[in-house]
Amino acid sequence: MCGIVGYTGHRQAYPVILKGLKRLEYRGYDSSGVALLKDGVLNVYKKKGKVAELEESMIGKNIDAQIGIGHTRWATHGEPSDRNAHPHSSKSGKIAMIHNGIIENYALIKQELVNKGYSFTSDTDTEVLLNFIEDIKNNNECSLEEAIRIALKRVTGAYCILVVEQDNPDTIIAARKGSPLVIGIGKGEHFLASDASPIIEYTKEVVYVNDYELAIVKPDELILKNIGNEKITPFITKLDMELAAIEKGGYDHFMLKEIFEQPSTIFDCLRGRLDSKESTIKMSGVDLNIEHIINANRIMIVACGTSWHAGLVAEYIIEELCRIPVEVEYASEFRYRNPIVNKGDLIIAISQSGETADTLVALEKAKEDGAFIFGVVNAVGSSIARISNAGAYTHAGPEIGVASTKAFTGQLAVLIMVALSIAKHKGTITDARFNELLVEMEQIPEKVDSILKNAEQLKVIAEKYKDASDFLFLGRGYNFPIALEGALKLKEISYIHAEGYPAAEMKHGPIALVDENLPVVFIATKDQYHEKIVSNMQEIKARKGKIISIITEGDKVSAELSNDCFAIPTADEIIAPLLTVIPLQLLSYYVGIAKGIDVDKPRNLAKSVTVE
Repeated sequence: MCGIVGYTGHRQAYPVILKGLKRLEYRGYDSSGVALLKDGVLNVYKKKGKVAELEESMIGKNIDAQIGIGHTRWATHGEPSDRNAHPHSSKSGKIAMIHNGIIENYALIKQELVNKGYSFTSDTDTEVLLNFIEDIKNNNECSLEEAIRIALKRVTGAYCILVVEQDNPDTIIAARKGSPLVIGIGKGEHFLASDASPIIEYTKEVVYVNDYELAIVKPDELILKNIGNEKITPFITKLDMELAAIEKGGYDHFMLKEIFEQPSTIFDCLRGRLDSKESTIKMSGVDLNIEHIINANRIMIVACGTSWHAGLVAEYIIEELCRIPVEVEYASEFRYRNPIVNKGDLIIAISQSGETADTLVALEKAKEDGAFIFGVVNAVGSSIARISNAGAYTHAGPEIGVASTKAFTGQLAVLIMVALSIAKHKGTITDARFNELLVEMEQIPEKVDSILKNAEQLKVIAEKYKDASDFLFLGRGYNFPIALEGALKLKEISYIHAEGYPAAEMKHGPIALVDENLPVVFIATKDQYHEKIVSNMQEIKARKGKIISIITEGDKVSAELSNDCFAIPTADEIIAPLLTVIPLQLLSYYVGIAKGIDVDKPRNLAKSVTVE
């Protein structure tokens, strides 16, 4: 969730940290703050609201420092407020800390400290952890580094912490478990952050810190240790991200930019992998592990949110093409319900960030039980990418908008290619059908581009329905998960209550909601279900519901039944979800804009869910 930034080096720290916080604000924007250290003086400034409000409050403040830490918060313990904002200061005022994660046993530790006479100025678990560290340091007369190590052995939960101390004027101590941390390496300087976006302006060389590792960071030195105090050799990775990828590039919002990037991001996902002329799909993660994959007794797909919807589409496709049973699990449920996982099972983990907390824990348990883990992630070097036995990157590039768009279509493209590759190796698809679907896949970027050229149509539709209090999204077959995804996007971006259903389930309850005020969005493309979904549209029309439909070009029947419709190019039903989701992304975007909502930073949401 929260975004963290740290700097130690020869530059002024505050401008580096502030710019980094702005780039990480998609991870949380309830409050923000900085701690700056110079000449033994530790200044902490923090403010409820977005980073811009912190920046305004800093006018006239002492910001002269070459070392500092900064934080943009997504509230967990304690409401958004100045006092709950990070950084937090210890009881003595000599130590400051920022924290991403949740300390689950904080109440027990807090009571221990209260019994010793400690009092607290915030409602956060972070302040408890910080004072616990200082208490250990004082009682054991040990270094801050050793106190942190001892404290972290006691705590339960997830954390990424950055700590600075008056007595160590050039050092940041960092540690992580379950929440991401990347360290950028410069000449006589180091940068720390939740992800690479604040770092790429300054260096392309980074170190991804692993769970249970401690980093002692000085301008000219980086020391990595494990919790047992053993030194670890840092593994330096080269970033392939460009600064332009995390800028808006002339668009009003990151979400709109990322929707319009999809022709190129899908192309990048397919490039070098899929070749219809050669009739091949080359995916090293599949090809090098094909025996594990094709001999799996079953496939379990584990994901959260939008990635879970991608998994549902994949379930339909894999079972159709590969004839392997597939189960799709919410990672948050999978990790707690004692699932039956056997050696030889294939787990496909889907995550944009590669840091989703529930998914990571679920994978750790499945791996212990002997499952083979195949990761589908966007963020290179992320935790899920590292824990997986094999996998495939989506190559969608940084996704800053909180509502996932291009990452979702990248996931779909990868999963379709994985299914096709498995089916080819297993012999469960004919050569003719395989070649036909390769050609269809290669046409997708161009077809998405043609949809985007008509985006203004969806802006008009959005204006018409922006004041609705509820929406219903209906689809069948491969497009049922797209109905779920369309409903999720509208909820995220417009705050309108929306539900997605299989169209056939409408008569089993949801039809009771239909009246002249309810917009019902049908995904009504020409496929094997078309006649059935037309019947469902007629049932809604008979009850005076307002029908918005996503239809195939030339479909006059669906168009005549609809109050409003948007046509997309013809596509095979297996490939169609890559197209049908685009208008629903645009519809949610334009409804949100029409309602005056900040669509890049919708309330209560953060981009990467790194805590439960």
